[in-house]
Amino acid sequence: MSNVIGQSLSITGFVFVMMLLIDYINVYAQGLWRGRLTSGFWGQYLLTVLLGATPGCLGAFFVVGLYTHRLVSMGALVAAMIATSGDEAFVMLALIPKQAVILNLMLVALGIAAGFLTDRFRWRQPDGCDELAVHNDELCRCFGHGHILSQLRQMSLARGALLLLLFAILAAVGGGYLGPGTWNWIRITILALAVLSICIVGTVPEHFLEEHLWNHVAKRHLPRVFAWTTGTLLLLYVLTDCLHLEGFIRDGRWVILLVAALVGMIPESGPHLVFLTLYVQGLAPFSVLLASSIVQDGHGMLPLLAHSRRDFLYAKVINFTVGLGIGALALSLGY
Repeated sequence: MSNVIGQSLSITGFVFVMMLLIDYINVYAQGLWRGRLTSGFWGQYLLTVLLGATPGCLGAFFVVGLYTHRLVSMGALVAAMIATSGDEAFVMLALIPKQAVILNLMLVALGIAAGFLTDRFRWRQPDGCDELAVHNDELCRCFGHGHILSQLRQMSLARGALLLLLFAILAAVGGGYLGPGTWNWIRITILALAVLSICIVGTVPEHFLEEHLWNHVAKRHLPRVFAWTTGTLLLLYVLTDCLHLEGFIRDGRWVILLVAALVGMIPESGPHLVFLTLYVQGLAPFSVLLASSIVQDGHGMLPLLAHSRRDFLYAKVINFTVGLGIGALALSLGY
């Protein structure tokens, strides 16, 4: 049981520093993304899958915003949602970094192909407004001259809490209490990311820190990641160490594949961690993880569900069909 808690804290700590960095990059580059996405037909597919492949939900949210504002096609939306794995991408990078990179490259290629084929059906553009609002440059300007020292002297509760948490992660990983027990590239990477996160939290303006790092990452995502990770590890602990059902799980690969694709229809981060954990523990083949990653998109599609249930279902059915088909092909080939 203590091992489950230790693993959960290690994974959540890595996910937290990654989320801070990705959130920072996504928000800072929004204007650039928008200009490039509206510049060409094939550019839509390429850049939407790159946004989708960005770990977390911000890239997917941004693509949904572009779609509802008639700036990209349904095919580009489908491409992004196949490429995205939501918050599970952070966990994959923490547990299986090499396989995560390979999987993301496969998702990008599949997303572009599926997006192109989707647009061959000439799907209508959604109703929506014409302009996409982006953040005021002044509000989200980082490393503003003359403001950093005053922000640190008059430190807000949110900034202080984030810095305290990041320094705790830095000390725990450096001391070997979290993460790898020995010095290797994984420990060095986590420490480097923690230092970068401390620099970001210490220098960004108050608006950016409150809206993006505190309200979005720390308050919204961090508790969910820890809860789902702990719950998944506990479930696998009960199934394998207590009930000894690992043999049944291995023998039911086709059933697990179908369940993974069906669970992927849920527009929420968390349930899909079960299939990632099964793969990491050697209880499920790569095809199950592949199918789950294709179909699921974290909660990146939730804004579209609010805008158009028809478009939401259309995109999810396409992703389900692609995920189940590619997963079945991979499983039949022995992967």
